[in-house]
Amino acid sequence: MNTAGHPEATAHRGLELTPFRGLRYDPDRVGSLAAVTSPPYDVVVRPDGLLHLESADPHNIVRLILPQAATPEARHQQAAQTLRRWLAEGVLTTDPEPGLYVYEQRDGDVLLQRGIIGALRVSDPAERVVLPHEDVMPHVVADRAALMRATWTNLEPLLLTYRGDDTTSATTALVERTAEQPPLLATTTEDGYRHRLWSVTDPDTVARVGTELARHQALIADGHHRWATYRTLRAEHPSPSAWDHGLVLLVDTVRYPLRVRAIHRLLHDLSVTDAVAALDGHFHVRRLETPLAESLDTLARATDAGNAFLLAGDGAFHLVDRPEPGLLARTVPTDRPEAWRTLDATVLHTTLLAHVWHIPDDSAAHISYIHDTAATVEKAERDGGTAVLMHPVREEVVRDLARQGVTMPRKSTSFGPKPASGLVLRALDA
Repeated sequence: MNTAGHPEATAHRGLELTPFRGLRYDPDRVGSLAAVTSPPYDVVVRPDGLLHLESADPHNIVRLILPQAATPEARHQQAAQTLRRWLAEGVLTTDPEPGLYVYEQRDGDVLLQRGIIGALRVSDPAERVVLPHEDVMPHVVADRAALMRATWTNLEPLLLTYRGDDTTSATTALVERTAEQPPLLATTTEDGYRHRLWSVTDPDTVARVGTELARHQALIADGHHRWATYRTLRAEHPSPSAWDHGLVLLVDTVRYPLRVRAIHRLLHDLSVTDAVAALDGHFHVRRLETPLAESLDTLARATDAGNAFLLAGDGAFHLVDRPEPGLLARTVPTDRPEAWRTLDATVLHTTLLAHVWHIPDDSAAHISYIHDTAATVEKAERDGGTAVLMHPVREEVVRDLARQGVTMPRKSTSFGPKPASGLVLRALDA
């Protein structure tokens, strides 16, 4: 990474990953490690997924990352009280030595991902060390910040990727060598993924990893709101402090390419009938008499020719494609690169939501962002809303835009596999 001419970046050349004393579940105090884990907070499909996780084990991490109470203040205080109780009872214990954690996820013979969990120095956007690729919603950042203030804990790591090369050979060797040793913990979650975690505490080894990563920058794959939260909280506390760092998982995508999937939209107050009617003269709409998998294949083929979406919620699927060029010219901003202007997410937010359907995209009262395709369709059919199903963006498009400093519309992509929440936490007072 070239840092010439940037004084701030010269002082901090790149990624600064430091060891920490992990906060982990005592396996003797819970039913099983699998039963206390959860997907990241924004992947849990409420309320179905939330209730399922809460009933899996009374100590499931979802009680900390998605506490339930009447007001935001009550939710955050409830999470803090729950955390203090679990610490007092020994449900959660702090590892004796600071370390970096090698983390492995495996989906049978289909997928293998390994990376390093550590505390990363929180950098400013101008440093170009951590590259975002999506916009964030301020109210979500404010809520996450309030939760972190109440708990004084990084409750779940966000997912960052970097491009390994010859300068990261020691880091690569460490990850592979460590994965051959008996793990600190191992569990298989109900989605079939096997998770393993190791602690690396040798100071010389940790220092070598830090030296190598200091030459690199990272892309936020998942966790834009949590990274924005880290930046908010760091700004509130004079340095040096524990808030100068945040919990992350770093994955070398040269060695372990991530999956890129779409994040779908659920429009609560718009029926499919009204959504389709409003598209008349603006987009081509075709009703598909095929099941979900085949309809998604049709969507994939349509995106090869231009912007396309699937609408669902009335028991069928409707392919929306071939936007009227004049409409796009009037509604899509021209001050961004063409790669941004032609994104499906850009057209959805600037054209469909803002000008055709007149739906604000920053309010949970009007729109939900859901990762699971089938769940999005089911909720739309049950609630009478409209599911807007998206086709994923290629990783190289995301990275190229991020390097140009261009952010995509919020919730444009879903990189995975995402780290399971609940395997290791970072207490800021440890």
